[in-house]
Formats: sequence, C-alpha cells, structure tokens
Amino acid sequence: MNTVRRGAAALAAATVLLGTGAAGAAVAAPAAPSPSAVTIPPGLYGTKDPTYDGVWRQSLAFLAQRATGFQPSDQAIGWLLDQQCDDGSFSSYRADAKAPCDAKTMRDTNATALAVQALRAVRKQSTFPEKVDKAVTSGTDWLRTVQNKDGGWGYSAGGASDANSTSVVVGALAATGVRPGSFTSAEGRTPYDALLTFTLPCSDKAGAGAFAYQPDKTGKLLANADATAAATLAGLGKSVVATKASPEQPPVCNDLSKPTIERAALNGASYLAKAVAKTGHLALPPMPGATDTSEQPDVGNTADAVVALAASGAAKEAKPALEWLEKNSAAWAKEGGPAAYAQLILAARATDTDPREFGTADLVEQLNATGPEPKTPDTSASSTSDDEGGLGFDLWWIIGIGMVVGVGIGFLVSGRKK
Repeated sequence: MNTVRRGAAALAAATVLLGTGAAGAAVAAPAAPSPSAVTIPPGLYGTKDPTYDGVWRQSLAFLAQRATGFQPSDQAIGWLLDQQCDDGSFSSYRADAKAPCDAKTMRDTNATALAVQALRAVRKQSTFPEKVDKAVTSGTDWLRTVQNKDGGWGYSAGGASDANSTSVVVGALAATGVRPGSFTSAEGRTPYDALLTFTLPCSDKAGAGAFAYQPDKTGKLLANADATAAATLAGLGKSVVATKASPEQPPVCNDLSKPTIERAALNGASYLAKAVAKTGHLALPPMPGATDTSEQPDVGNTADAVVALAASGAAKEAKPALEWLEKNSAAWAKEGGPAAYAQLILAARATDTDPREFGTADLVEQLNATGPEPKTPDTSASSTSDDEGGLGFDLWWIIGIGMVVGVGIGFLVSGRKK
C-alpha cells in the first residue's frame, strides 16, 4: 500500500499505481483538478482534491490512528460510510454521496478493500457498530462478486488481476477474519494462486525474488518494488498494519520445485532488502521521455518496504530505510497529507519506533491535524498487535506464520551450507 495512494495511479482504471505503494508501478498520473476548485466535505481528511484518493486516504488515516490509540470522530467515520454504494463497493470518491451509484459509477477494488479494513478497525469504539458491521460485510461480499477467474483482482471490477490490488484485498480479508486461501473464484482459484503468477525466480538477475505488478505486453514479468512490498505482506497473511515478526531472520531467496506463497513472500523480502541496502531507500523509475534520468527517491514505497521487511522478520534490514525516512520524509509527508503521514506512522510502528518522535516530527499530531479531531486516545491500543487494528487473526494465522518462519529458517540453513 503510493506516492501517496497505492491505487491512485490507476486514475480511471487506466494508469498503473503510483509508488504505496499499493500498491503501486510509478507512472505519472494526469494532473488532478486544482484544490482551489474543490470543496472538501466535512469529515474528510486532507485539503487536496479527493477525486482519486478520498476513500483511500481516509481509510489509511483511520488505520494509522487506531494503531496509535486514537479513534476517528463519528463525523469522519460517517463520511466514509456514506461513500459506500448500495452494492457494498466504494469508488475512489463520490462528490455527491446522496446520489445512488449506477452503471457509470467506477467501482474501485482498492478503495473498497482498504475501507473494509479501516471500518473493521474502528468498529469497537464507534457509536454505530451495527452500521459499520453491515458496511464491512457488504464490502467483503462485493469483493467476492468481482474476483477474477485466476483468484485475483484488478483495480476496477473485471480488470486484469494485478499484484497490488490482489494484495490489498488479502489484507481486507485478513482484517475481517476470512482465510484468503478459502476465498476462491468459481474456478477454485485463490488470491494466493494469482499472486504466485507474478513472482520472479531467484535466478532472475535484475529482480530475484520480486513480484511484478502485471505481465507486460509481451507477457514478461518485471520486478516492481511497490508490488513486491504489497505482495510480501499479503503472502504472510498480513496487511499494512503489520508489526515486527519474531524471531528475526535474514531474508534469503530460494526457489521451491513446488512454489508456496510463504516462500514467495520471503523471496520478496529478500528482493526488498537488497533494493534498499545501498542507499537506504527505493527509487522511482525515470518517467517515459524524461531527459533527466537521475534517480529520484520513492518515499512512499520505501515506507511500505519497511513494513514488509519488518513483518517478514527482517527488521534489521529495514533499519537503514527507516533511518533514511526519519531524515528525508518531512517535505514529502507535508505535501502528501494524511495518507503520507499514515504510511510513515505504520512504518514506524512496524519497527517498534515511536511515531511521535520520528526524526524531528510528531507524525501522530500531524496526521490528526489533517482531519476532524479524533476521540481521546486509548492508551491500551498503541502497543497492541494487529488484532487491535481489526485483523482478527485466529489460530489459522498463527499456524500459517509459524510455517513461514520454519520455512525461512530451513532455507537459511540450506543457503549457508551452500
């Protein structure tokens, strides 16, 4: 999960994701309308045009606030609930939430999935839990109706599956206590089946262990750091609110004769670790036709990589990137607004770093200032695990993560012998 929105790059489902993340392939998006021409509705976080990221930034802000013990205001939660269509889906943003969604309304799987996760996270302390529960259920049900034959999801309903969108949905399923492996298409394919089709082998010199966003026009898979960060978390059964895994283990890349999603996730962590090792950050690819081909830091994707590395047991390898973010992210966060602050908060939390003392910044205060004042902080929430963020992890997840750790340690020993 963007420079600032993992899916915001898919403007009108035509552009690939911008650096969240989320998601996201770093292709320049068309310029959005000037913020001065847009009236920001009450309850929405941020001051910029929400056309392409309103629901996304609201949802990400909720997750970061819950992760630090704050509960969004009822007004903010109400705004997000009003954005939902009657069929359970969400668009990136609906200026007139009272108007019914019709055939022309562009449903957004990324926005829907993250909204489902965010609403689940704020349910406990909301004043209308029944309404929130209904929204979560209908959102999850809609995602099932638009699952592709290969088990994955595209940015828009019916679009070709991509690693980022599929991973965001996996996070939402985990948040609602649904086993992603049981969420099958009519053809019996799971989200993990789809994700495995985007993996690059360890023998690939340029992208060993990485995930691609999608195959290119020729069917070739190209390493994509944003897709890798997202899919690494999804492969571990986690989402953007993941915390540091224990025990820690250096990430290594090993292929299996019969690929598993757990091994693919650990391979993804290996790719990310190498990608940030030299400079402490990921880089944006040069824009098509650009004369300046100098490397530009990708702050959002670097934050996502920190979460993915920590969640895979590679917090040590994530530390240089986190330190780079502490020194270099302030201007980017100020420009990006609520989603950017949220990404940094989640990166700090994943590495047991205090987001209130992130370099010289208090990220929590800065995020809270971008929207309606949240409710009194819950001191018990900031130190809890993923479950407080709504990730109802059950025994299945505990067993699954144990398997991941076991597989990783086994391959680590094997690698050292070699």
